[in-house]
Amino acid sequence: MRFTEIGQQLRAYRLESGLRAEEIAARLGVSRAALYRYEKGEVIKLDTINRLAELLKISPLSLLGIGVEYYSRPVGYQERIRQIEETADQILQVDGPLCYLTTSDAYDRALATAFEEAASQAAEPTVARATAEQVLGILAARKRMFGIRKPGIIAIVSLHRLHAFLAGGIAAGMALSERTIRLCREVAAAEVAHIAALMEAEPMGLQFGLLLATEPTARFKILRARDRASLAANPFPTDTPPGAAPGVAMITAADEAIAVHQRAAETLWREAIKGPAAAARVRQALAAAQPA
Repeated sequence: MRFTEIGQQLRAYRLESGLRAEEIAARLGVSRAALYRYEKGEVIKLDTINRLAELLKISPLSLLGIGVEYYSRPVGYQERIRQIEETADQILQVDGPLCYLTTSDAYDRALATAFEEAASQAAEPTVARATAEQVLGILAARKRMFGIRKPGIIAIVSLHRLHAFLAGGIAAGMALSERTIRLCREVAAAEVAHIAALMEAEPMGLQFGLLLATEPTARFKILRARDRASLAANPFPTDTPPGAAPGVAMITAADEAIAVHQRAAETLWREAIKGPAAAARVRQALAAAQPA
């Protein structure tokens, strides 16, 4: 068994459950320090794995990395993706209008502003702020690791989703003030301009493809490491409200699932336009979205 990986998944599921480490440790009859040691990869007995799985309401196979992992909260999903990205050498994504790892610091600041404003209106502001801080901290860690490791990225985006992103801005659909909505739209426009620049420059290790007519029916990413590949299907966008549960994200290492999604991505990549031609179409969309 890969105890380090079991520990990583345990941490992600703990965040997903919303339970504090103290609560989980008490119910298991172990110390909080022991729980943290499990999360760091210490040997864990099978009966403890079974008790943990029962407590976290998941399959023991999922905790062992054999089955399918399901996440209904952004915080658990983002933590698991952070862990997988730590060893990923290549990321292939068909996932929304952006590639989060290549976004600017302004994107994160706008996201933090939106999350703070939404938390202040929540029924339990303190809890909402704590959850938002967890998510933002995980996202920041993902970017730091990307800056260190620089895995190769192939990102496929659609013109339709870029138009929607420009119209709604970051964190679209959240109950925000006009001032924050304006900020989120301004930063969204800057990020789209950044995508166009990356398409035109075509830096080593980073490729963008733009779909003009085809609209993917699902969002997914495939993360490949030297000895393992993982598929994340229907992932939560990074600007999903931390306290929301709008859907279910799935992560699996099953060969068949990865192969099917790889073939779908290859088809989309062939249909996508790239380079200066793609950059020109993105800039047209950006110009059309600017107020008269």
